[in-house]
Amino acid sequence: MLQTVGEWIWWDRLWLPGNLSWSALEDKEGRVYAKVSHLYASLPCALCLLVVRYLFERYFATPLANLWGIRDKIRLPAEQNPILEKYFCSQTRVPPQADVWSLCKKTGWPERRVQVWFRRRRNQERPGLRKRFSEASWRCAFYLFAFFGGILALYDKPWVYNLREVWAGFPKQSLLPSQYWYYMLEMGFYLSLVFSLTFDVKRKDFKEQVIHHMATLTLLSFSWISNFVRIGTLVMVVHDSSDILLEGAKVFNYATWHQTANGIFVVFAVVFMVTRLIIFPFWLIHCTWVYPLELYPAFFGYYFFNVMLLVLQLLHLYWAALILRMVYKFIFTQVGLQINDVEYGAASEGGHAEGWCNKRGC
Repeated sequence: MLQTVGEWIWWDRLWLPGNLSWSALEDKEGRVYAKVSHLYASLPCALCLLVVRYLFERYFATPLANLWGIRDKIRLPAEQNPILEKYFCSQTRVPPQADVWSLCKKTGWPERRVQVWFRRRRNQERPGLRKRFSEASWRCAFYLFAFFGGILALYDKPWVYNLREVWAGFPKQSLLPSQYWYYMLEMGFYLSLVFSLTFDVKRKDFKEQVIHHMATLTLLSFSWISNFVRIGTLVMVVHDSSDILLEGAKVFNYATWHQTANGIFVVFAVVFMVTRLIIFPFWLIHCTWVYPLELYPAFFGYYFFNVMLLVLQLLHLYWAALILRMVYKFIFTQVGLQINDVEYGAASEGGHAEGWCNKRGC
């Protein structure tokens, strides 16, 4: 039964166009093709990145936070109360009014005291400013490295300047070492983000982030198996370009360099709109939607890949609306941008992501 399921999953018609079969993508005559087995390398890559992240945050981000005087706010601890603690851990962090009255009777405390206890207890669970700074610093450093790594891997490739070249000879396109390492690095990074979801700062767009990370990993894996590697690298570098600015804005915001952070965020908003709402849909999705049909009839992989790109585009539209609302308030209401809770997903299937900014007064 498992053999039958495996044969169906790897049926040539699902993954490859025309009359091609997997045998056509076997290494020979000096040509190397992307293989499913290559994806296993993303797991040790993710684990290595988690180690690198730990060392980066400990030996770079923390000293930098000390240098810039970034300190966690002093918060008053909640009083010891087993009844309220049990309710907080097993029921909810924000009790409804009816439960507050019930807890008042059980503890013998006045309503105001119970409410203060829950507020202080919630504050104890909130991550400190230094943790946020460390996370933003790590992501900014990674996106900077990945973006320039992608530029070095792509600047001399003909398909960067003529998108029709993306499909020249597809799917018999030999894998380049630069493409392999670029893919494994990006996949390892997003896989490491999935591993760290439980202990990273949990932001307001947590569900959207989970969807984004899973869509990114699915799209990266599928594009690799189907040898959509050329378009995959283009999507990754386009997404990474704006992520650097977003994380950089957060870093400076945590350091209380608010004017610098606001300026970087405005630049980020412009870059995001150009890359995610213009280049991505009208160049890259157009490239994957129109050009393949000039060479092959549509097949399952063609539809699946484009649907996943459209899912990412819907996330872009959602985040773009939030960005525009924030920029509007910043310009017309003189409310300063507060980028503490930005976590927008930059999908780089590219990737990318990493949420959105909260503003004072929003």
